[in-house]
Amino acid sequence: MFKEKLKLVPHLPGSYQMRNKDGTIIYVGKAKDLHKRVNSYFNRPQTGKTAKMISEITDFTYIVASSELEAFLLEFNLIKQYDPKYNILLKDDKSYPYIEYISKPYPKLQVSRYLNIRKKDKKLLFGPYPNAYAARKIVALINRLYPLKKCEVMPKKVCLYYHIGECLGYCEKKVDQEKLKEMETEILSFLRGNAEVLKNKILEKINMYSEQLNFEMALELKKELNYISIILDKQKMELHDYVNRDAVGYFFDKGYLSVQILFLRNGRMVGGHSDIFPVISDYQDELDTYLMNFYSKHEVPKEILCPKDVNTSILSEILPSHFIVPQKGKKKNLVDMAINNAKISLENEMEIIIQDEQRTEKANDELKELLGLSKLDRIDIFDNSNLFGAFTVSCMVVFKQGRPAKKEYRKYKISLDKNDDYHTMQEVIYRRYYRALLEKQEMPDLIIVDGGINQMNACLEILNELNLNIRVCGLRKNDHHRTNDLIDSYGYKKVAIDKSSNVFHYLTRMQDEVHRYTINYHRSIRSKGAISSVLDHIEGIGAKRKKELIKTFGSVAKLKNASMEELTKIIPENIARRMQEYLQKMSEEKNNK
Repeated sequence: MFKEKLKLVPHLPGSYQMRNKDGTIIYVGKAKDLHKRVNSYFNRPQTGKTAKMISEITDFTYIVASSELEAFLLEFNLIKQYDPKYNILLKDDKSYPYIEYISKPYPKLQVSRYLNIRKKDKKLLFGPYPNAYAARKIVALINRLYPLKKCEVMPKKVCLYYHIGECLGYCEKKVDQEKLKEMETEILSFLRGNAEVLKNKILEKINMYSEQLNFEMALELKKELNYISIILDKQKMELHDYVNRDAVGYFFDKGYLSVQILFLRNGRMVGGHSDIFPVISDYQDELDTYLMNFYSKHEVPKEILCPKDVNTSILSEILPSHFIVPQKGKKKNLVDMAINNAKISLENEMEIIIQDEQRTEKANDELKELLGLSKLDRIDIFDNSNLFGAFTVSCMVVFKQGRPAKKEYRKYKISLDKNDDYHTMQEVIYRRYYRALLEKQEMPDLIIVDGGINQMNACLEILNELNLNIRVCGLRKNDHHRTNDLIDSYGYKKVAIDKSSNVFHYLTRMQDEVHRYTINYHRSIRSKGAISSVLDHIEGIGAKRKKELIKTFGSVAKLKNASMEELTKIIPENIARRMQEYLQKMSEEKNNK
């Protein structure tokens, strides 16, 4: 294919880029020796994902680097820039919650996602907490036991929290600084690993409520004490040096790499993160890239314990952590535990992985063959909704390589008259792809419309006006609202599909997904329409306040159930009372009908 070009690749470090027939980069890799690595794809038999990628390669390019470290960084930046379809390692943006303590201007505790925390702010972070429920529960309990600031904005007067002893009245009261310091010391001591502080505080409150014969509150706190004890028992570790560290383990088998990262914070195991993914290149290289990616999105602890195959010399130059390959003792036991967990995870998940591939990527390949397409990386699916003859909307969902790409989903309010599916489809297709052309966005290989020939014609007419040559299909449902027929725009023929096949179930999932997304959006629009019409009748609520109320509450029911405290965060108290009176009157009139 390009044997002469392969011979010219130098024996130097660098990054290589595999390209398909359209010149699109489908994979980015790195190597200490570019010649050996690039040639290895074509001079030996390949299987799995690697074989599939090679079948699409028509060309390759490479950039020579001055060192292995430079090649590593170059690969990382190119993957972020081009988002190649076979580089799946950088697509997981999961962010774990942390408990965030803010001391100034007033003490406050909250749950925050690491990616959303501004690094320049001087705040104390504790975590991560893989169990988000546990993090929220701990914050709620500490807020209940200590009088921290709880309001999002500073009110003009003390609120209910002050009157029940859960706030010091930071808005208008003079606060005892010694009491603040003592409270902060206890809270931070618990978050840093001293469980007895919180347990003693709960016992103190239980005794207080018991003496006041408030047995209901005492029982509630007893349940909280049991919960905290269970959580802390699960987190016990034998390392008591209170160093924040992670332990990394991996297991490679049958073309898949399983990675397990255990989180240890303040001497306790707080959980872990695991991933399983197919390997395209050398699994050790992909492990290094994975760790680089993971710690670009998550907290970097002081110490990272690794097995010997991890390239610690390069990672330690890039990441602000001390990479250690322990040889014996408790730290070695932690790495072995991570490796064992990675092995068990892969063995347990392998059957599920195979089934998932059948449902997604292989079903996508089968649909590509069925329609005679040269490639099928992206499918855009459209659906319209005008339930009850009002608020016509349209939505688009996107599937990439057989899986939903939810960041690509789009919602459209339709400006045309209701119950006109043909022109609704024309409007949304024009808006979607005219903008895609202007902004040079990724185009689909296939468009699926929810409906038959009428909707397909509406779509094709706009695509022709925009000089876009994109295959269009229609999905029709039967009388029982089940996916029934696939209509191909090439020849307007019905495509025969076995109802028990992976392709049929794949099409059904796409149709169900776009319908679900559209109906949910339609309900949201109707709800906001109702709340908007109510707010129009209340004096003192202009466009800005109306927008904020709709954004915060979203429905008349939630607005009616909102407390005065919640309302006065957005509107003055006199207008909030006027609103409550209006909503009460509305409710009474409705009940009297």
